[in-house]
Formats: sequence, C-alpha cells, structure tokens
Amino acid sequence: MPESFKLTRLPTLKTVADFRRHVAALGLNLPCEDRIALGLESPLAQQVTATIINGKRIGNRYAIQPMEGWDGTTTGGVTDEMRRRWQRFGESGAKLIYGCEAMAVRPDGRANPNQLIINEENKAGLAELREILVQAHKQRFGKDGDLVIGFQLTHSGRFCKTTDKKRMEPRVAYRHPILDRKFNVTSDTQVFTDSEIEQLIQKYIEAARIAWDVGADFVDIKHCHGYLLHEFLSAFTRAGKYGGSFENRTRTLREIIDGIRATGNKIELGVRLSAFDFVPFKPDPALSQPGKLGPGIPEDYSHCLPYRYAFGVNQDHPVDYDLTETFQFVQLCARLGVKIVNLSAGSPYYNPHIQRPAAYPPSDGYQPAHDPLIDVARQIQVVRQIKAQAPKEMVLVGTAYSYLQEYLPHVAQYTVRQGWTDIIGLGRMVLAYPGLLADAVERGAINNKIICRTFSDCTTGPRNGLISGCYPLDKYYSSKPEFQQLKEIKKAFGT
Repeated sequence: MPESFKLTRLPTLKTVADFRRHVAALGLNLPCEDRIALGLESPLAQQVTATIINGKRIGNRYAIQPMEGWDGTTTGGVTDEMRRRWQRFGESGAKLIYGCEAMAVRPDGRANPNQLIINEENKAGLAELREILVQAHKQRFGKDGDLVIGFQLTHSGRFCKTTDKKRMEPRVAYRHPILDRKFNVTSDTQVFTDSEIEQLIQKYIEAARIAWDVGADFVDIKHCHGYLLHEFLSAFTRAGKYGGSFENRTRTLREIIDGIRATGNKIELGVRLSAFDFVPFKPDPALSQPGKLGPGIPEDYSHCLPYRYAFGVNQDHPVDYDLTETFQFVQLCARLGVKIVNLSAGSPYYNPHIQRPAAYPPSDGYQPAHDPLIDVARQIQVVRQIKAQAPKEMVLVGTAYSYLQEYLPHVAQYTVRQGWTDIIGLGRMVLAYPGLLADAVERGAINNKIICRTFSDCTTGPRNGLISGCYPLDKYYSSKPEFQQLKEIKKAFGT
C-alpha cells in the first residue's frame, strides 16, 4: 500500500459518532441513523408497495443477491452445498431472493465447469432448490405469501471456463484493446456472429419457460459485471444489428423479452445492471513485491481514447462515470415491462474495488488505493440518482453495503427511509451471516462475531479452482480440506 494511505478498519470505529467522523474526514455523503430500529419502526421491515410481482408484494426491504458456489455437478446439476446455501437464503428473512445464483442458459456459457445450468435435464433439481428455500423460510418466518424468488439467467461471455477451471474459453461481443490479452481472446472467431446471438436468445427464452415451470416469480436477465449481455451494452465498435447505436446495443434485451412474451410465458422480469464501469485496473507494479500485491491503478488506456469499450463511463476520462445511457437503459427497461432493476457497478474480474469494496483483495486483485468507503458511497449515490429519475412503479435494489459491516443497518435504514433506494441487496455478507438484517429488525442488534470482514476468501477460492464459501466464519467451510489449500494460495499471492 502507498505510504500515504493507511486503512482505517471499520471494527476499530466503536460508535456511530466514530463512524460519522471517519466518513466526514473522507468528505463523503454517506449518512447513517443513530441506532438500529426495531420491528415495524424499521424502514427495512416495510412492505414494497410500488409494484406487484406474480401476484405478490415484496414483504420487506432487503434482498439476497445472486450467490453461486462453483459447486454444482459437471452437468450443471444440484449438490448438497447448493441445497445448504439455498436453505440459508430462505432462513435469511429477505423477502426478495434476487436470482438465487447465476444460471447458465447453456453449457458453453458457464464461468466455471460446475456452474448451475438451467435446462430440462436440471429442471427437477431447480424445483427442489426452490422448495428447500421456501420451506426454510416458512419454518423460520411462518409465511411465504410475500416471498418473491427470481432466477438469474446468464452467459459468461468473456469469462467462460466451461470445461477446465484453469482454462479460459471466452466468447465475446467485440474485441477489447485491454481485456483481450488478459482473458485469452486472440481471434475474431471468438466474437459472436449475429446469427449465433439469435440462437443464444432462444436459450434465454427457453430458460425463462423452465423458471416459470418450476415456480420462479421472475427471471433476471443479467446485464452486469462484464458478462455477455453487459458487454453488449458497450459494443460501440461492433458492426451489425447488435452494435453501434444504443438501439442496437440493447437489441438483445428487447428480443429476449419479446420472445418470452411471444411464448405466452407470464413470468415477471428483472435486470441486474452494472450502472457504470471504469477501465480495467491492476496492481501498481512499482509498489508490488514478491508475495505482496500493490494498490490498484488503472491500466494504461492512453492508446484507446475516446474509450468506447465500457457502459456508463466518461469516454474522455474513463475513471469517471457518465450515467446518460444508464438513465436511458432504465427507462427502456420500464417500457419493456421490467419491474425490478438491481444496480451494481463494474466487474469483479477487472476493477473489483468499484464493484465490491473490500479491505482485503482476492488473489487476482490488488490492495485498496483508498478507503473502500469511497467506493461504497459512489454506488449508493449513483443508485440515488437513478432512483430520482426512474418510474415510481419500478423497484430498485441498491448494492455495495457489505463493506459497511457494523454500520450496515444504520446506513441501510437511512437510504431506504429517505427514498434513495427501495431495497438493500446483500451478497457476500449472507455467506457469513445470512440473518444480519433479520436480526437487526427483530432484535435491534446484530452479532458482530459473524460479520463479513471482506477477506475475499469467497472469491480467492474459486479463482483458484476451489468451491466458494465463507471460510473464515462458516465452520462448514473452515472444516473442509480446501481451507488449508486456500491458506497456501493466499500466502503465495500476498493476500
């Protein structure tokens, strides 16, 4: 880390006043409430009245984000690790289960050889997972009539690893001047043709039918984190009907939705969107040492200005966002009947600090170059801007709250109460502590001993061929042999 930067660990801030002083010293607009509100006093306990999803109103203001474990069968089927994870989703208390985990719409779209695949072969397994989730929720909370469950549909595009955990097998929307060399894109034959995209769209339509058949309330048509449909949003340099203009770059979404509706499928629709992106980052080589990653710095982008290779970015200065097209996209979603937009940013593969702020990097990441609260506040303020322009009947889910740790409920209460977002989405945190916000609402307190401290083990593990889970805090994973392997991997990478 640069000598000028010393990270203040959030557990060292013992009171809300300490947290506020630290936020003020950083110059951030990141307000919080004085205490954790209890029961119906909490804005997090309030029903979402803006819209109805498959005949239901979402029963509270927090959601489980898609959390996959890289732990399915090689045919994309169900395992005991999955069953346990979905049971914990149900026990979390969240009334919106947004996506459950990313489901590849066909085998060659997997980000790892053990990713869940949504197809006829795995239909019974998906129905089983959903039933496990619902029954766990009913047993813990007594009812499920306000529980809304979605399945996330994806193709991993540039990040495909379909047959080998260590070998990239990318398919892309266009050639990228920086990312191609990092992710083994070496030939134009790896770029999807228009006819191949038309075939892929049919797989999304088929997947939506399967989701409806097994009881999902909605499907999320994933447009985030550099995966294929997100990459199409930045296909400025692509020729043909899926590239260039905004209309062309959003054609895949329109054709998927039109196809779903043409089949008579009544399933509801959501979109998880990276609202903005930056150029790829890397560890600063001048400050990296053997066994010690340097802080993140942007890759050299001087040779590709204006930067026409990202969505929601300032093309003249691509370490700043520009929400002009983001606002357009959200309005398009509303016209297409999308009822939930779940907002994220960037990609865990090439600029993780803007996507999931953390104190400790994954093995393929970099040390923070500044306080991660800066990145938390950025996402919260972007969601606030989008919420101010979005149709009132659209439900927005905000992201990047896990890094707040002890102060997560205090900030979450404020943002929901003030209308900055409709729902708080939690990802990494639920691996360590699925019931954090349920505890906050029910008891007015949380258990500090099992809070996610953003060690990034849940990412370092799968980046190195291991299953994902909270190794530091969940005994289910710390008792596995993979835990010792993970320790050696982290030691080698200096994380």
